[in-house]
Amino acid sequence: MARFTLLLSLPALSLLCFAPARPQSPVPAPQLRPAGRQALRPSRIRSETRKVCDYQIAHLGRKPDADWVRATLMTGVLATYRTTGDVRRLNEAIRWANDEGHWTPPRDQRHADALCCGQAYCELYNVKRDAAMVVPLKMAVDRMIASRKPGRVDWWWCDSLFMAPPMLARLADVCLQRKYIDFLNDMYWDSTDYLFDPAEGLYYRDKSYFSAKTRNGKKVFWSRGNGWALAGLARVIQALPADDPSRPRFVEHFRKMARALAPLQGKDGLWRSSLLDPEEFANPETSGTAFFCYGMAWGVNAGILDAQTYRPVAQRAWRGLVGAVNDQGRLGWVQQVAGSPGPASPDGTQEYAVGGFLLAGSEMAAMEQGQPAPQ
Repeated sequence: MARFTLLLSLPALSLLCFAPARPQSPVPAPQLRPAGRQALRPSRIRSETRKVCDYQIAHLGRKPDADWVRATLMTGVLATYRTTGDVRRLNEAIRWANDEGHWTPPRDQRHADALCCGQAYCELYNVKRDAAMVVPLKMAVDRMIASRKPGRVDWWWCDSLFMAPPMLARLADVCLQRKYIDFLNDMYWDSTDYLFDPAEGLYYRDKSYFSAKTRNGKKVFWSRGNGWALAGLARVIQALPADDPSRPRFVEHFRKMARALAPLQGKDGLWRSSLLDPEEFANPETSGTAFFCYGMAWGVNAGILDAQTYRPVAQRAWRGLVGAVNDQGRLGWVQQVAGSPGPASPDGTQEYAVGGFLLAGSEMAAMEQGQPAPQ
């Protein structure tokens, strides 16, 4: 990711620099719509992402929202803008940040979910160079640093590793201040030491699953929770300077997760909600799959993952995801808001899953063209 110098008026500069679900019975594994090899053509990938993006923008929830659900969607909308060059996507993200987010993290501003919007705010700043887009975010993070808590306290669930760490890496890039990367490292690795199972290469969703078992006696590792973690890792690494001393550790951790996840992919390309016990909820699930597809395609594009090994994994995942999209562009088979493995239905959808789908589409189009996606 290119680094930029923050161009501010003196008043703005002084402001920026002042630091103040329960388990249910499994369902029969259904068939997805067939998606042939043509689904991997770059033009078809871009067409599919446009269709899904257009459908979701036309069907946003009525309530204005800058929290994690819509913020994740907007990371995908911006990825679609970079991939297609369609300024409508950029304008939609700006409208959301201005009218719904007011360029400010919502509610409890130290909560990781509330900080997810900062990823989009930083990306929009890099396009528009308006300091007002990042000043409230910086102030919120500076307050958090001034009253810091251990990572395992503030980031006690693995979803948080998508919500906050990529924002900190981007804020460090925007403001050219190393303290945000240092804070990121302190928080990230303490949370990881708490939640990550080195033997399995996967994250527990939170401490309540450390000793939990499925009905079949397997450890409980949630697909979407690990999808958040893998995608978050990708977005941290892509925002760090290439020569940053902390980067190799993130890269090796990313590879460890990819090695653990690839063998767990279903034959239809989609992962099941309970990673080590796919029979617990036999239905396909697209939100976790979308984030895995994004992470692995990005890893191949960035030269971090071996293309011969991981390109087929990403390709199978993308074809499975396309098979879950109906003719209108609605992504189905999404597990609803939850904190553990659970069922999904053909018509179940959510904005965060579409955000993952759009991120995946951006990297898949680049991977199939043999060149990295624009960052």
